[in-house]
Formats: sequence, C-alpha cells, structure tokens
Amino acid sequence: MAYPSTLKKSMVTGSDETLNQSRLDPIVEEQQSRITVGDDAFGAPVETVSPLGYHVDWISVIFLNVSRIIGVGVFVTPATILRGVGSVGLSMIYWVIGFLFSAASLCVYLEYLCYYPQRSGGIVTYLEKAFPRPRLMAPFLYACLFCTLSTSSAACIVFAEYILLALQYNITKWNVRGVAVGLSTTMTLICILSTKWSLHFSNAIGMIKVLALVLIAITGLVVLCGGIPHVPNPGANFSQPFHGTSNNVNGLVSALLKIRFSYVGWESVFSMVNEVKDPIPTLKKFAPLSLGVVFALYILVNVAYFATVPLEKIKSSNEMIANLFFETIFPSSPDSTNIALTVLQVLVAISSLGSVIAATISASRIIRESGRQGLLPYPQIWASTKPFNTPLAAYLLRWTVTSVLIVIPPPGDAFNFIVDLQYYPESIYAFLLIIGLFLIRRRRRAVAAPSIPFRAWTFVAVFALIVNLVIMIIPWVPPEGGIYAGDVSFFYATYCIAGLGVIALSCVIYYFWYVYFPRRGGYRIRQVTEKLSDGAQTSKIVKVPIEVLEEWDAAHVDDVEHLVGNEERGEDQT
Repeated sequence: MAYPSTLKKSMVTGSDETLNQSRLDPIVEEQQSRITVGDDAFGAPVETVSPLGYHVDWISVIFLNVSRIIGVGVFVTPATILRGVGSVGLSMIYWVIGFLFSAASLCVYLEYLCYYPQRSGGIVTYLEKAFPRPRLMAPFLYACLFCTLSTSSAACIVFAEYILLALQYNITKWNVRGVAVGLSTTMTLICILSTKWSLHFSNAIGMIKVLALVLIAITGLVVLCGGIPHVPNPGANFSQPFHGTSNNVNGLVSALLKIRFSYVGWESVFSMVNEVKDPIPTLKKFAPLSLGVVFALYILVNVAYFATVPLEKIKSSNEMIANLFFETIFPSSPDSTNIALTVLQVLVAISSLGSVIAATISASRIIRESGRQGLLPYPQIWASTKPFNTPLAAYLLRWTVTSVLIVIPPPGDAFNFIVDLQYYPESIYAFLLIIGLFLIRRRRRAVAAPSIPFRAWTFVAVFALIVNLVIMIIPWVPPEGGIYAGDVSFFYATYCIAGLGVIALSCVIYYFWYVYFPRRGGYRIRQVTEKLSDGAQTSKIVKVPIEVLEEWDAAHVDDVEHLVGNEERGEDQT
C-alpha cells in the first residue's frame, strides 16, 4: 500500500497536522488500539552525545546535591524535631532514620541510572520507562505538576528576608518581593549564560555551606569538651538522652515528615545524568558520598546545638535554634552578640541562595526532558540548547512560575498553601517510582536482560516503599490542636486534597489529549524523532490516521526495535 503524500511529509517533518480524518468501523478500531510496535516508540530519544556538554564532574555531583539539600532547615529543624519527639536521644535517632530512608531511595535511583545511563530528567524519565502503558500517562501527570508548581519561591523569599535583616534594611512586603525576584532573575541569568560557570558557582556556595557547618560542629565539640567556660554543663542534655520522650503520636509522625524534607535534594544530580562523562561509576561513588557528607554534618551540628543550649530553652523558645546557639556562644556584650547574629543571618541567606541555584539547574533538565518526551507544546523549543548551549526555554519557564508565585499570592495562608501544594503529589509519584522499579525488573527477566553494575537489594527497595507509603499517610493525621491547627488557618489537609485534585485534573487533560480527541478525529498518536541543528534530539507528536496505522508502524519497526529493545536489554549502557 502506498502512503499518501501528506503521510510521507509528516514522517519526515514531524508535522502535527492530522493527516486524514477518515475513521474505520469500531471493530477495526478496537484491533488497532492494541499494543503494537509503534506504541513502543514513545518517550524522548537517547542523546548519545549530550548537546549540553559534559560539565558535571565528580565535584559538581557532590556539591550540587549538598547545596540543594542543605538549606534553611539545618538552622531551624533540629528544634522542631526535638519539640515533636521530646528527647535528645530520639531526636538523633530520627536524623539517622531520615538518612537511611534517603539512602534507600538513592539506591533506587542508582538502579534506574544503570538501566538508562544516557537519559537525564530524573523522575520524569524513570516514570516514562517504568510505566510505558497507558502511553506517556505517568510522565505526563508528573510534568503537569512539576512545570506548574515546582518553584524556588520560598527559598527566594527566605533569602530576601535574611539578607535585609543582615543589612539592617526595612522589611516590607514589596522589599522582600523585590529582592526575591531579583535573586531568582540573577540566578536564572547565570544559569542561562553558562552551565559550566553556574555549576562552579553552585559548587562554591556548597563549599561555603559545608565550611560553615564544620565550624559550628567544631565549636560544639569544643563546648562539649569544656573549652568554653561560660557554657555551663555542656553534656547535661546527653546525660539522660531519652528523658522526656513524647508519646504524642501526632508529634512523632509530624517530626518524621519534617526529617524527610530535611534531606530533600539528594536526587538533584540524577536530572543531569547525560552531562556526566561516566555516569554510572561517577554517581555510584559520589552521589552516596554527598548524602553521607550531609548526614555527618547534620549529626555534628545537632550535637553542637544540644551541647550548647539548655533543653528547656530549645523547647520553649520561638527563635531559631541556631540563634540560641550563637547567643550562648557570644554572650559577653551586645556588640558581639549582634555581630554573631548578623553572621548567622548571612549564612541563612547563603544557604537559601545555594538551594535556589542548585534547584534551578536541576529543574531545568526535568522541564527540558518533559519537552523532549513530547509532553509540552513545541518540543523543539524545549529541547534546543541555543544560543548559549543551555536549556533556555526551561529556565525561562522556571523563572516565570517562581516570579509569579513570589509576587501574586499574599503572604501567609495563600503562599504557604501554594508552596505546600506540590509536596503531596510528589510523595505519590515517589511511591509509584519504586513500584515501577519492580515492574522493570520483571520485564527484564522476561527478555533475559544482562546484569547491571548496580542493583538495589530488594529489602532496601521495600523499605523505601514502606516509608514512602507512611509519608503519604502522615499528612492526613490531624494536628494536635485540631483540624484547624495546621500551618494555615483553614482545614489542615486542604493541600493534600488539592494535590489529589491536581492529579485528577491532569488525568482529565491526558484523557482528552490522548484518548477522546484521537477517537473523535479518527487518528492515533505516534511520535517521530527530530534532530535539531545544535545536535539536540526530541520526540514530536504526529497524528496517524487509523486506516494507515499498521503501515506506519511497520515503516518504523527498525527504529523502534533499536530504541526500545536496546534500552530494555540494557545495551545502551555506557
């Protein structure tokens, strides 16, 4: 059967034009809706040579993760955890639990990396591979969430508030918003102009963070050894470490959720896998090292806080625990105390700044990969690396959403609600990702795929699965003060319900895009690979009439078997 001229044109150019609107009878349509070879040609093509270059070395692997994980939380969260669990001993155990959960989740990502070592994008890519059916649904749902709600607005606002405090400027709503948007704009411009220098900048900020926490840790050890005479009884909080342990279930589970958020960011480098020259050995070694560095710093900083500040003062004060630490270490005069607090404010601002640039770099790759999968309109724009060899469109989208969420929502409930909105769906997708790992293992066994350089122990993956399930349940537990005692003045679980609503709305959009309109229009969605002048590759949606679908799929069988068969068998490993 000869192809119509319009079909030939579409196969070459990837036009979105509907090639023929005629439809077959329902019986033939049902037959054609079965899984065919053409159905496997979905997802973004593998870029064997990264058009973004190879600027992610082992130093960037470590400090991109470190800079993303260590934010403001290390200066605040230890006190919150202590209030929730009641004792120093259990508080320290919680930090260990948080590390173990993050390490287990990291093992899951490392296994995905070994399956798809030339695919950046992290979770949006892994969802595509884990759940190939319904076609593109899993990555589509995640892309809807990430591209519209994942921002750095909260970190930008924290930076603005603390840098204004350090500089002793008047803090007003528009001063804070102006500085926050300015930070977002500056970081975005740095990232747009050069991947290499944006990573260097992120690395430098990460090193400053590590150095600051090391100094705090050393100071704490000096206190613990009795080296600072004006700190009385430095070991008192450790003499009975489990005294005062809480039996309040709400406080215990809430503290577990906060611990989980304290480690968020360890997965950042997985969004840039294709920009690492030897991704499997490099990430196998240095991604766990980055998490281990953060864990060690967290433990030592907690020891410093608890060795210096009396337990009851931590529990009763509304100040940051880091504030209490600096006030205790430098109590001699108002001038020295003010200098110490100014230094702390600068450290908090720097920590926020580092989180912003690391998150911006990482998020741009997830957005670009969503575009390359054909999930965003005009995929060539998202895949392109012109003119600076960076994902310009992805950075601009991230900057736009961040700026809107900084400027539009009023401070307080509305802003907190929008910031929290993404977290519940994120936990659902993290849960599904581990389910998907077991599905991939089963499919690989079915085709006798070769072994891979790293495979997570099954009990580790199951542990990560159980903890993710617990994290999905915890937000529904009412706060201690009742259903209106959350971090907003309305119903405490509204953000969970709204998060589920976002997923439901995304499902509706997917249904109309992939199912309803194709049925009404008499076509099926397929994808063709398009190579851009800068070397980037992207998938582009084409609408193939049902009456020529079988021939279309047959014409693409060689390319599809090469793309999908190799990935499933692990032959695309570097």
